[in-house]
Amino acid sequence: MQLFRDRHHAVDPLWHVQLVLLGVIILQLALPDNLILLPRYVLPALELICIATLQLVTPKRAVFESPLRRLVILTLIAAVLVANVSSLQLVLHALFTAGKNDAPHLLLASANIYITNIVMFALFFWEMDNGGPGLRRRDGADTRDFLFPQQASGARHSWYPTFFDYLYVSVTNGTAFSPTDTLPLSRRAKFLMSIEALVSLLIVVLVTARAVNVL
Repeated sequence: MQLFRDRHHAVDPLWHVQLVLLGVIILQLALPDNLILLPRYVLPALELICIATLQLVTPKRAVFESPLRRLVILTLIAAVLVANVSSLQLVLHALFTAGKNDAPHLLLASANIYITNIVMFALFFWEMDNGGPGLRRRDGADTRDFLFPQQASGARHSWYPTFFDYLYVSVTNGTAFSPTDTLPLSRRAKFLMSIEALVSLLIVVLVTARAVNVL
């Protein structure tokens, strides 16, 4: 299928980002009220702001490369991640007081937090690496945070990662708790991947195990 083949784009396709963010918003709306630190619609609203901001500024290349745009987007992503970690803290607290009837809700909340964690770190990696999506294609720009296999094999000047590639990095790091085929090069990339792996470990090992035990 053409959809899943490597294609070269003039700009990074935004529908990848919008699709996964819409999925995260649906999952967040399914969280129980007692597992949300902020008012119910605050987190989905932040994610909608991410979608709207990306849609409005990305098609214009000059704005796409703007440091102000990157600051705004990275701030929004960080805010969503903080809110997601706060929900994880509430889930961990609920695990020790939960009854049998609460187990399905805790499992659903765990899945929501886990998927949101993966998507938001993927967005962080996408915006952070090599100056962001607006600068990665510039000749001579090489402040990479990640080394993809295609870049290591010598295809560096003809291949550029898109959001789906960073989503794959986030998925593998969140499930294997370590890099797989894509290597972190910078300290900030290693730091962020460590945080993502630790959050995923808490969810998979503690939350899921305890919720299943309650069942």
